[in-house]
Amino acid sequence: MNDSPGWAVPGPSPSDGERPGASDGQGGTDGAPPQPSQPAGGQKWSAEQPPPGEWSSPGAPQAPKPPQQQPQQPRPGPGWGSYGGPQGPEGGRYGYPGGPGQWGKPPAAKPGVIPLRPLDLGEILDGAVATVRSHWRSVLPITLVVATVVQVISVLVQKYALADLAVTTDPEASLQDLLDTLGGAMTALVANGFIQLIGTIIATAMVTMIFSRAVLGQGSTIGQAWREARPRLLHLLGLTLLMGLGGAALVVVLLLPGILLRNIGLGLVGGLAAVPLLIWLGIKFSLASPALMLEKAGVITSLRRSSRLVRGSWWRIFGITALTGLITAFVSAVIVYPLTALGLAIGLADGGVSGLENGTAATGWAPLILAAVGAVIAQTITMPIQAGVTVLLYVDQRIRREALDLELARAAGLENYGSDPAAPPTGG
Repeated sequence: MNDSPGWAVPGPSPSDGERPGASDGQGGTDGAPPQPSQPAGGQKWSAEQPPPGEWSSPGAPQAPKPPQQQPQQPRPGPGWGSYGGPQGPEGGRYGYPGGPGQWGKPPAAKPGVIPLRPLDLGEILDGAVATVRSHWRSVLPITLVVATVVQVISVLVQKYALADLAVTTDPEASLQDLLDTLGGAMTALVANGFIQLIGTIIATAMVTMIFSRAVLGQGSTIGQAWREARPRLLHLLGLTLLMGLGGAALVVVLLLPGILLRNIGLGLVGGLAAVPLLIWLGIKFSLASPALMLEKAGVITSLRRSSRLVRGSWWRIFGITALTGLITAFVSAVIVYPLTALGLAIGLADGGVSGLENGTAATGWAPLILAAVGAVIAQTITMPIQAGVTVLLYVDQRIRREALDLELARAAGLENYGSDPAAPPTGG
């Protein structure tokens, strides 16, 4: 943890100040006021003493005593209750928001985009959006450059590699022609997918470093993010390829019995079984990327770390991840689909209905460029949000399980954080 580039800023340990209620040499312990000493000779004062300012001479008639009124206790403020806190005066108990039997949450330090305590769904999403909004000079240029390079290469591949692979309706086309067409298409798609993978890895690594500093309330430049992310890029590539190859191997193993036995039903059962297994493994190892980047762990170690952090919280992480995917998919659709439809309309206006039959309507310059522009805008916005949610989920799980908030507060330079025994706990 101390080697993590995101929050390994040296800082003092929480000071061991005097605990409240410690003896100071002037009175009793536990903050009790000093008791008055007894008079000389062992004589005790009377238990009923007249109030100050009402002494009278001996033999004078005594005025009737006014009835004593109990001092009114102050009413607790909103959000404070009478259960769950340490013992207070008059037998009551102090409470704090978010304590047992309380509404709300305990107050927590917030040096950066999130409070240093276990987070809920709204705080995770808000932290991701707040980071993009407050650090946009560092985040958006990274995703914009990566998305632009990826989409330019994608347009060139679709224009010059896939344009000749027109859809044919000739029933007499030979098997060799179909295999050549399929092979060319697969080669172009694999090359395009590999370029997108490299771009996504670079953007994810740099954005992860920016988010790790935003948690501490620190800014990060593009050059600083690149210097911190560059040593981990090959590890992150290896992790991504290992997870991809592992998922593909799982699908092949489940489909293999149906293929060998030439049983379509068995193949369908294997394919249906592969879907939930892939989702389960994807969530189980979803926190491996931030663990690899921020803890400088190896590929296998980061997979184990993710498995331990997700254990017991699989459904919660799945729900947050799925909701984030739905939100980003909706935002992307709102941006991409109108521009794609406009490009197709321009292609139909140029080539007519025959463009749909031979596939040239979708491979013209206007449809490709407009679709690429929409994809660039959508990826520039959604890519950092998805990466940020993953990083904040990682931070949240470590706060719940390992009290990471203490380390983060120390790295952020907060004095005496967590040293007050009366403060509500922040660890899970």
